[in-house]
Amino acid sequence: MNENLFASFIAPTILGLPATVLIILFPPLLIPTSKYLINNRLITTQQWLIKLTSKQMMAMHNTKGRTWSLMLVSLIIFIATTNLLGLLPHSFTPTTQLSMNLAMAIPLWAGAVIMGFRSKIKNALAHFLPQGTPTPLIPMLVIIETISLLIQPMALAVRLTANITAGHLLMHLIGSATLAMSTINLPSTLIIFTILVLLTILEIAVALIQAYVFTLLVSLYLHDNT
Repeated sequence: MNENLFASFIAPTILGLPATVLIILFPPLLIPTSKYLINNRLITTQQWLIKLTSKQMMAMHNTKGRTWSLMLVSLIIFIATTNLLGLLPHSFTPTTQLSMNLAMAIPLWAGAVIMGFRSKIKNALAHFLPQGTPTPLIPMLVIIETISLLIQPMALAVRLTANITAGHLLMHLIGSATLAMSTINLPSTLIIFTILVLLTILEIAVALIQAYVFTLLVSLYLHDNT
């Protein structure tokens, strides 16, 4: 009960060395693969979900944008598995770290923007000034649109960090309340435990949704620049 509320968000260490890299590399090992010509039900379901997700994200892209399909599918699988593993007891969720989310968001955003300036620079520059803007407002709108463009990776990272962190904190608080009430009032404990179970189910959905939202926004940035 005296455990620090934010103790689960501290990056773990092994013999004084940071273990974050090992934790980040662990989720991909859980993705099942098959060497046989005929796949089992698990592999078939996995491939169906990947195909459905990639088809939905790539439907709006042209040929150049679809070259990013493998990276976007890998991104959504990585974030989803990392978020889900973070729901296990006594585990660490790397996506609660803003630094890691920025490390994913900035290169992907920068790659999409640079591609836009290389392939269609006129359209990319046109985003900074909407058509029909009054002349006195041109400098202000250019500044606003520039800030809006530069803040996109920060919005990506903060959205993922805030949603995952808030869910973990709420689960921690309700779990602590369940333990505290277990020695005081059994009916109240059952009610709080039921809320905890429902919240856990909600957090599983949030973990998957946030992975999809992060990847979808990257896909939209890519679409605007291809």
